[in-house]
Amino acid sequence: MKNLFATLLCSALLLSCNSSDKSKDKITESTESKTTAKAEKQLKPIETDQDLITTALMAAPAESRATSKVIGYNMTGEFVTLKEGDGAYIVLADDPRKDGFNAACYHKSLEPFMARGRALRAEGKSAEEIFAIREAEVKSGTIKITPGSALHIYYGPNSMYNEETSKVEGAKLRYVIYTPFATSASIGLPETPTAPNHPWIMNPGTHRAHIMISPLVNEEN
Repeated sequence: MKNLFATLLCSALLLSCNSSDKSKDKITESTESKTTAKAEKQLKPIETDQDLITTALMAAPAESRATSKVIGYNMTGEFVTLKEGDGAYIVLADDPRKDGFNAACYHKSLEPFMARGRALRAEGKSAEEIFAIREAEVKSGTIKITPGSALHIYYGPNSMYNEETSKVEGAKLRYVIYTPFATSASIGLPETPTAPNHPWIMNPGTHRAHIMISPLVNEEN
């Protein structure tokens, strides 16, 4: 009987030790996982002109980043050329004076249209006035928008980025494809989005008619 009791006691102690060891292993694994995930992110704030360039280029196609020109407000609030480039794309960097993050990339053929908008805003014109002025100028041929010209918008609520990947935390890409004066009937797209990541036409029938393609809500950065 004593031998049986001793055997049962040893078994219980052994099970208890094994259970304790497993719990410790799980806690250790969880701690290590969190530490590794934190180390992998290496997030830092956008606080220099180089940070502005690095993060803005994430809006451009990967193969075109080296030759893309980057313009925008620098850390002292001046609108300047942050990076020279002779490629097909121009990138507009995030405005460090504003919350969140918003950078855009577009084909250089759209620069007259984009530059005109910036100039009119600098003059204090309202969004409605800018729309009307550029509408008239596109119709008259003063400004041209090539159908199919794309705008890539890299945006998000945060202004921290991963130094290793250059990705901005939580940022996603939205695409705009310009189709001047197109309508739902002429290109066969709805005027309101039917689902995330589905194309639809915005500002139909105007100079700013464009196809919108927004990211999925749960799309990972």
